[in-house]
Amino acid sequence: MTPEDEAFQEIERKQQRRMVVDDDDDIMCYRNDVLEEVAACIEQFTFAFGVDTVHSFAAFVRAMKR
Repeated sequence: MTPEDEAFQEIERKQQRRMVVDDDDDIMCYRNDVLEEVAACIEQFTFAFGVDTVHSFAAFVRAMKR
């Protein structure tokens, strides 16, 4: 394995560690509600962005729900 491969693996490991979420029930119980509210607000920005772009952003936010 080359040093470059090792560096990429280390970066991937660090990203995976960051992606581990502390499933604190006090926070997680509001997560989906907050994400839905954000997605609904994003959908109001059709005057600033194209409709397709706005729907893509909203879909991305909704996909973050658990």
